[in-house]
Amino acid sequence: MDRPVCILGLGLIGGSLLRAVVSTGRIAWGYNRSFGSVEAARSDGYDAENDLEAVLRRAAVADALVVIAVPMTAVDSVLDAVARYAPNCALTDVVSVKAEMAGAVAAHGLSARYIGGHPMAGTSASGWIATDEDLFRNAVWVVSVDDGVDPDVWTTVARLALSVGSVVVPAASDEHDRAVARVSHLPHLLAETLAAVGAAGGDLALRLAAGSFRDGTRVAGTSPTLVNAMCEANAAGLTAALDDAIERLVQAREALSNDSSTAELVDAGHTARRRYDDQLQWWEITDVTIGVGDWVTALRDAGRRGGVLQSL
Repeated sequence: MDRPVCILGLGLIGGSLLRAVVSTGRIAWGYNRSFGSVEAARSDGYDAENDLEAVLRRAAVADALVVIAVPMTAVDSVLDAVARYAPNCALTDVVSVKAEMAGAVAAHGLSARYIGGHPMAGTSASGWIATDEDLFRNAVWVVSVDDGVDPDVWTTVARLALSVGSVVVPAASDEHDRAVARVSHLPHLLAETLAAVGAAGGDLALRLAAGSFRDGTRVAGTSPTLVNAMCEANAAGLTAALDDAIERLVQAREALSNDSSTAELVDAGHTARRRYDDQLQWWEITDVTIGVGDWVTALRDAGRRGGVLQSL
């Protein structure tokens, strides 16, 4: 549990993780390509560098857990460095897609020590200035349970998530990607659509916009570069989710045009929202021991049914 943590990328998620880990008393340091972010982290009292080789050599000597916290578009170059300077370190990430990430890790020969991760936390802000050591508290943190995972590395990654206040949801990488396409990536595109439709109504429409417009478009304030990297990396899952959304909207338009009714879509959405609210109370997975028996299948099944781990 006391293994040091090396975080590669000090944006909102990586920087918040550095703050959170250090707040637990654990040794942690970070890397960022931009020296401005490194200087900002240092001025706040954190150990940060913009020399990737030096940071990874330090991780190799300390047998640190390496966390990749860069956009998917920058992952390959970072994995090149990990494979060269710290190939034996336990490795995880906080990237929002898991199947493509796992494929990239495999292409660099690092799969044996890798467990995917994805904290379901964030804001529309970005960069070190937006970081918050409490960002992960009571958040869901997905920890991948794919075939052949190392139980010791899995435990190391799960403990990292638990140590900063998250609850762990186990999931296979492909199932994770299909799920987040619907509840994370699609909401970004719907928010962009709602913002664009609202703005097309002119200044009067924007002046009249209140809570529903504000809340529905919140994530449209996220950097377009980050949104594009996230959505495009999950193209297959997001396309399927878009097809579902478009079909529902077309049916709603036909019902409104033909019958002056919005009831079918509104009722279905209300029921779905109530189901989401009911899941805010966790049910805990207590009957699986990591590394014992067919624990991977058991965790995947429990994750599908909404189970979480709050301790190990």
